[in-house]
Amino acid sequence: MTSPFEYAPAPESRAVVDIKPSYGLFVNGEFVDGSGTSFKTVNPATEEVLAEVAEASDADVDEAVKAARRAYTRVWSRMSGAERAKYLYRIARIIQERGRELAVLESIDNGKPIKESRDVDVPIVAAHFFYYAGWADKLKYAGYGDTPLGVAGQVIPWNFPLLMLAWKIAPALACGNTVVLKPAETTPLTALLFAEICQQADLPPGVVNIVTGAGATGRAIVSHPDVDKVAFTGSTEVGKAIARAVAGTDKKVTLELGGKAANIVFDDAPLDQAVEGIVNGIFFNQGHVCCAGSRLLVQESVADEVMSRLKRRMATLRVGDPLDKNTDVGAINSAEQLAKIRELSEIGEAEGAERWSAPCELPSNGYWFAPTVFTGVTQAHRIAREEIFGPVLSVLTFRTPSEAVEKANNTPFGLSAGVWTDKGSRILSMANRLRAGVIWANTFNKFDPTSPFGGYKESGYGREGGRHGLEAYLKGADN
Repeated sequence: MTSPFEYAPAPESRAVVDIKPSYGLFVNGEFVDGSGTSFKTVNPATEEVLAEVAEASDADVDEAVKAARRAYTRVWSRMSGAERAKYLYRIARIIQERGRELAVLESIDNGKPIKESRDVDVPIVAAHFFYYAGWADKLKYAGYGDTPLGVAGQVIPWNFPLLMLAWKIAPALACGNTVVLKPAETTPLTALLFAEICQQADLPPGVVNIVTGAGATGRAIVSHPDVDKVAFTGSTEVGKAIARAVAGTDKKVTLELGGKAANIVFDDAPLDQAVEGIVNGIFFNQGHVCCAGSRLLVQESVADEVMSRLKRRMATLRVGDPLDKNTDVGAINSAEQLAKIRELSEIGEAEGAERWSAPCELPSNGYWFAPTVFTGVTQAHRIAREEIFGPVLSVLTFRTPSEAVEKANNTPFGLSAGVWTDKGSRILSMANRLRAGVIWANTFNKFDPTSPFGGYKESGYGREGGRHGLEAYLKGADN
């Protein structure tokens, strides 16, 4: 499909961000040199090295935990909820003031389109801090007690670096805990800019500590004996390893892991609206979304019509420079992730599924993958069972609501699902039968700080967001 007109380039300026040539660790309110080695963080759209970043050693993690413990014991846990709220409100306002800077840096370091980091990520980040600031002096009304746990060790992924930071840090601080957080090794820069925001907000030293590094740094945080709470978002494989590591300890744990969500379209659904929801469900953030609607279950009687409209819509998606305001699909976050997406897509073809990719010209530098859909997929195919974590959609069909439920639930995951139908009774019936933590009705990928998020089965346990998100950071009303 050819467009009747071409979009002129609309690049966002990089001048609003100041990327330093090297970064240390943020411990006890100050940036310090790490005692370990360093690693490079790369712009996935160009493969340009952005900065050298310190890799925290076990000794560095120990210093960060000690700083967090001192801040917890001497300052933060003794402070009233109303006083803690002032700091959270201040952080939220600074995030809004520096929103453009944060959005540009996120797109450069992560590869996501600027319109997503600007219009989705950063506003929701600020909203989380505003929301939990409101809870800080009302904890006794939440139903989980008002006694904090202590030091929280938090490990976040690369797909929503700043947003996952907010999901973790905002409720922890509101409840009176202090934090040692590790961002993903491929996307550390917005977490380090957030450390500057903590300084700007005059947050007491040691309340938030940011240590950068790879898997070894994360393991040091999780296994540290003076960490009272572990919060992890990432792969199911790593989540299982964390669960094993903390077994037998008294550490409180929340895990938000992988997913293979079913996006279910019935024959009475508003099809154009559903197609937009399908596109948003799988191609938002390049499909780097744990709750992505990566399995499309469409009723047989409308399957051909849905696929025709879907391919027509996919042909209009603009793939390219993440800093161009017209871009719909940005760069894959890393060479490693791109290799995984390619491998599973090739396996899908080898197993007999029919592959179709949107016609688009991919840049010569960087990590790119065209939006792709597989039809003729069965439940036995690996692309229907394994999390690809990329812009790849597997399409299955069904005849009856019961068949749709059986296919949707036939997965080790249980994070999210979507239902598209004109009947409210069917929405409620399906939602009651689907084994997923979050179920969207006639929409997809909608997030709000007031709503809890989390999964069942191998998608983890515990909830983040809303009143429920406080429970993970409090000792409980009976303790």
